[in-house]
Amino acid sequence: MVVLLSGLRYVARSGLPKCMGGRPHRNITSLPSHYTLPSGDKIPSVALGVWRAGPNEVGEAVKTALKAGYRHIDGAWIYRNEAEVGQALKDSGVPREDVWITSKLWNTFHAPEDIEPALDDSLTKLGTDYLDLYLIHWPLAKKDGQPYDKNLTENPYPTWQKLEELVEKGKVRNIGVSNFNIRRLQNLTANPLKFKPAVNQVEISYWFPQPELLKWSKENNLLLEAYSPLGSEGKVKDTLNVPEVKEIAKELGITPAQVVISWHVQRGTVVLPKSVTPSRVVENYQVRALPPALFEKLEEAATSHKPYPRLNPSKGWGIDFDIFD
Repeated sequence: MVVLLSGLRYVARSGLPKCMGGRPHRNITSLPSHYTLPSGDKIPSVALGVWRAGPNEVGEAVKTALKAGYRHIDGAWIYRNEAEVGQALKDSGVPREDVWITSKLWNTFHAPEDIEPALDDSLTKLGTDYLDLYLIHWPLAKKDGQPYDKNLTENPYPTWQKLEELVEKGKVRNIGVSNFNIRRLQNLTANPLKFKPAVNQVEISYWFPQPELLKWSKENNLLLEAYSPLGSEGKVKDTLNVPEVKEIAKELGITPAQVVISWHVQRGTVVLPKSVTPSRVVENYQVRALPPALFEKLEEAATSHKPYPRLNPSKGWGIDFDIFD
């Protein structure tokens, strides 16, 4: 297995985001194993994502990942698999303090009085007394059976204040957001925050590379995490057959999936590939730095085409606005 070496970083074009520390080194060819958050905590750069990992398969995927070297599991309350993930973490024998565990606050729990009970439910199912990272899953405050809360959706400061309390209590070590665009990030951070968002988890892939958000995030000391990194539904096969991806894979003697996952880390993002197939779980962890010319070749190809429509649940949720506006 190609070992990811801590502290040796190469990120082309705009260099390292401030939250990583250090200066850009274009002549270093190892990818970062971790990024350093404002708290000082080090978040592993490659995680196992467990979105849509079903019952009786997610636990084995987690155990396979931990055996292969992963130390970052990205989950959420709404995935409905936290209990199985928690049991797998326990069964793995890997010490809790060695594994980075992320969960997310669902839309129906944004009211301050609902947040800690929701977190406690996740903690109980995961079998831990703290999370390394807790994210606001979507910029939407909506209780079941009720219209969405326009004020709390537009300005989630009361939600954020409660998350800050949970950091101070020690139940959460780092807090962040997911699926926030630049406008929403600016709205949130315009408030007098005790802790600024450490992470923004968003969809990023070859088909939807988000260069503007990536640039802004680096300039504002915010780490991006890329979900659906191999493409959203129906696009994974297309991603692995992109000519540039196949050419780079052939030249380097690695798989197309490894090329794309490596590209994500090399751009300066945490990457969250999801699989429950043991061989693919292992494959997705074996990444390496792409030579500068090949990285630039793939970056140019990804950012030159028209972005493919992202996953957008707005209509399904019956809201009267686009969640990404």
